[in-house]
Amino acid sequence: MSGPFSDDPERDPRKEFWYRFRSAVAVIMSLAVLVGGGWFVADRAHGAYIAYKSTDDYLGDGVTPVLVRVPDGASVTEVGDILLDADVIKSMKAFKAAVRNASSDPTIQAGQYKLKTQMSAENALEILSDPANIQHTRVTITEGLTVAEQATVLAKGTSLPVAQFTKAISNTSKLGLPNWAKGNPEGFMFPDTYEVADKPTALGILQQQTRQFTKVSNTMNFTGQAGNIKRTPYDALIVASILEKEGKTPNDKKVIAGIIYNRLAKGMPLQSDATVLFANNATSKLTTTDAQRKKKSPYNTYLVKGLPPTPINNPGAASMEAAVSPTKSNYLYWVVVDPSKGTTAYATTITDHNKNVAKFQAWCQANKGKC
Repeated sequence: MSGPFSDDPERDPRKEFWYRFRSAVAVIMSLAVLVGGGWFVADRAHGAYIAYKSTDDYLGDGVTPVLVRVPDGASVTEVGDILLDADVIKSMKAFKAAVRNASSDPTIQAGQYKLKTQMSAENALEILSDPANIQHTRVTITEGLTVAEQATVLAKGTSLPVAQFTKAISNTSKLGLPNWAKGNPEGFMFPDTYEVADKPTALGILQQQTRQFTKVSNTMNFTGQAGNIKRTPYDALIVASILEKEGKTPNDKKVIAGIIYNRLAKGMPLQSDATVLFANNATSKLTTTDAQRKKKSPYNTYLVKGLPPTPINNPGAASMEAAVSPTKSNYLYWVVVDPSKGTTAYATTITDHNKNVAKFQAWCQANKGKC
């Protein structure tokens, strides 16, 4: 039969029409689902964003590292204000809520803390509540430095100008020196590691040093022990400053202290290279030259008998202890024969001493540039 519809199923236009119609409907339905799902996801994301913007707190651990300083005696509100200004927390409400909800009563100590911008109030409070997170600034002053050398070290460690330390050290009435210091700070600026305050001042740091000197000297009964060996504490401190440069070990310091007192008792000049170097402002060498030993100065113990007028540096506790508890002996001479090992030789006669000096000179020849 002929007509618009064929009996051939593969060529039947009616079936082909319905097949295409169903496919079109399926495509339209699929698009509807995709579009609807997209709007659903977008709507949810938009809702989450709106919810986030409307909350009082940031989420997570933060973004950019920032240092925050908490001053002494700051209240919760004051700490919160500091955090707000630094954009660490989003609101005071969130911070106070974190404080209320803390498992224990949080204590925030004064100091500088490393936080991040836009972190949750809970995370910020957790960091602030742990004293281990305080960022400390410390300056270490080694033994045997002069006041002038210390000023350079302190300036570098605190970022304060050297001139501020120079000015502060000259104001001796405010340093907290002992009465027997004779108004001279050299020898009393105790070498140690000091924690620098949040807003340091040169005078404040120097006062820490003199307080530490007083603490150490009182602990060892420095003035009392000096009296036991019939020395003034000031003279004993001068000896301690010499020992800081001349002695390598606590035992050596005690032996050399005994030698110094032996030479003083006999009216012999000390002939300490350390004092001559101080007189020549050349404190970094082991030996002295003929010209340096001829320099006219009260600190030149080759030319002047007795002790120099003041300490020549700021000694540590071991040298101070040795100065007031010397080892008794008949020795009159000492010399370091091997500076690399700190080996010191002693002698009772100039002949034996010269033999020891020859050993030191041999070491210098073998180690050019180190003497």
